[in-house]
Amino acid sequence: MIYSGSAISVQALENGIAELKFDLAGESVNKFNAVTVNELAAATQAIKADSSIKGVVVTSGKGVFIVGADITEFGSLFANGEAGVVEWTAKAASVFSAFEDLTVPSVVAINGIALGGGFEMCLSCDYRVMSTAAKVGLPEVKLGLFPGFGGTVRLSRVIGIDNAVEWIAGGSEKRPDVALKEGAVDAVVAPELVRDAAINLLQQAIAGKLDWKAKKAEKLAPVKLNMMEQMMAFNTSMAVVAGKAGSNYPAPVLAVKTMQKHATMTRDDAMQAEAAGFAKAAVTPQANALIGLFMADQAVKKAAKKHSAKSAKEVKQAAVLGAGIMGGGIAYQSASKGTPIIMKDIRSEALDLGMGEATKLLSGQVAKGRLTADKMGKVLSAIRPTLNYGDFKTVDIVIEAVVENAKVKGAVLSEVEGLVADDCILASNTSTISITHLAKSLKRPQNFVGMHFFNPVHMMPLVEVIRGEQSSDEAVAATVKLAQQMGKTPIVVNDCPGFLVNRVLFPYFGGFDLLVRDGADFQAIDKVMEKFGWPMGPAYLLDVVGIDTGVHAAHVMAEGFPDRMKPDYKSATEIMFDNTRYGQKNGKGFYVYEQDKKGKPKKVVDPTTYELIAPVVAARKEFEADEIIARLMLPLVNEIARCLEEKIVASAAEADMALIMGIGFPPFRGGACRYVDQMGIQNYLALCEKFAHLGKAYEAPALIKTMAANNQKFFG
Repeated sequence: MIYSGSAISVQALENGIAELKFDLAGESVNKFNAVTVNELAAATQAIKADSSIKGVVVTSGKGVFIVGADITEFGSLFANGEAGVVEWTAKAASVFSAFEDLTVPSVVAINGIALGGGFEMCLSCDYRVMSTAAKVGLPEVKLGLFPGFGGTVRLSRVIGIDNAVEWIAGGSEKRPDVALKEGAVDAVVAPELVRDAAINLLQQAIAGKLDWKAKKAEKLAPVKLNMMEQMMAFNTSMAVVAGKAGSNYPAPVLAVKTMQKHATMTRDDAMQAEAAGFAKAAVTPQANALIGLFMADQAVKKAAKKHSAKSAKEVKQAAVLGAGIMGGGIAYQSASKGTPIIMKDIRSEALDLGMGEATKLLSGQVAKGRLTADKMGKVLSAIRPTLNYGDFKTVDIVIEAVVENAKVKGAVLSEVEGLVADDCILASNTSTISITHLAKSLKRPQNFVGMHFFNPVHMMPLVEVIRGEQSSDEAVAATVKLAQQMGKTPIVVNDCPGFLVNRVLFPYFGGFDLLVRDGADFQAIDKVMEKFGWPMGPAYLLDVVGIDTGVHAAHVMAEGFPDRMKPDYKSATEIMFDNTRYGQKNGKGFYVYEQDKKGKPKKVVDPTTYELIAPVVAARKEFEADEIIARLMLPLVNEIARCLEEKIVASAAEADMALIMGIGFPPFRGGACRYVDQMGIQNYLALCEKFAHLGKAYEAPALIKTMAANNQKFFG
């Protein structure tokens, strides 16, 4: 053994070849944590000191190559400020350069995922052999960062400026065929051949059949384009990247500027420029939020795993009651992820609609090349439409997805309970109706939970699993397990009107109604909130959700929380409802809708809206953007704090992820709780006090006051 550590070993093979293997002890994947970086430095020195070594093959002892840097270490590292980040980045990057500078050839066998720092390690090698099952890429922009271990430097020189900008600013994972075509890897082979192929390539380099020194030299020199070509390449790509990223995501533009700065430099100078650019990105609030979001996502998955572990039940057969668009979407999601499902309705037309929805979604996958026609047939055959309860005795879980009406749901649930096995779980897909209330119609309330899917089912990652007062741990766990099987992210919440997501969304809509009442232009509000980062403003969102749906849910919220959600005035939203302007579903809401060239609804301003709402709003008045933001965000954030106080949701991480996944809260702000942390708890409390005259929804909850008194944060 040439070198042995807890993350890396170096072993002599035949004919002067050394195998440097990444295999991080105690972890299911390899990642670049401080231990691994330090051991790579030590392993490189050991190789350098051994004159018998003629070449190095780099491999992984796990099913992946290296997933990237250890993001859990970023918080403490980035807390040292820009200068501290530059120092850390430059030191780590120098370890990769030291490996690259070995005076023998190196080949990496990319057996699985190689992302971020993992792919930067691959770029430090002279040749790259990739498995057909692997993926490579530099996704750091998704964390508000860009590569800092030499990735921007080496990739520019290996695949050219245009391709490197697309890889780094886009942050997407690349399949083997793309990586090979663009020159990021040198060979692609079957998974079982990847190590042998890498050793074979290394033997050819050692034998002088390949000019490995030229490959190495290419990465040490400036980019091979003259100044005019460079200027054209960077100016063109800068405009495209800035347009796609927008002002709320600075990392892609910072990455391109850094690449332009170091394109004329030799490697070592370029690495210093990369470290400086990386540090600028690392200390932005966007990086803080997006890294926090990654950590929150891990916490949510860990919590879901803990819940599902409590269930011994295997969900082998599911059923959905109620076809149509929602039922068809649930059936599609279940079948496409491998859980067969029965789709039951009382009308054959509804079954046709449900099957049509599933077929449409699958056909779209086939058209995009993500699914074969044969696989589409298998998925469709896993959905069994029926007008009767014939096979329900064998069902493990039934998802009720009928109309949002407590009496109808109660009757349907009571009926199906008598036709299924005693241990069958019943789950209601409801967005507002109390699970505890619905359970009153059941003989086995312990087997009953809520399972709130978001529309459209195939696109929205979140599923709220709602625990009623009598729901058992087993029922909750089995439902979480099914959501995971369906490829969704489940978050367990306790029962209350609106559960978590709708409970906090409707105070936001309430803030919108109040602003419009006070004279704000709904279009101006939409523009401000879209600039703030929401995918659409509140008026547009109400149109998309359906104003009839919104008004119904708002009444449920008002009944549940009258002190802060029951308005004492007629709102513009209710005026829309009274005039059967339900939004996109019937072509008229706050906006009117026309079809664009692709047949999708396009919003158009309608002067009639202003005429209709005129009797219930004050004279038109301009509001500052900061006031619009505060008047919409305070009620939402305060309600999140109340949900944490009341243990409706278990953690700030789960609360933030629910908002990101459920209603499109701006990801670069990290969620409602992180939004408060970044603003500062004292500043947030002062804002609540400033607007407290608007009503109870604006008054700071006890949790916020306690946190302010103790100068606490939601996250560390």
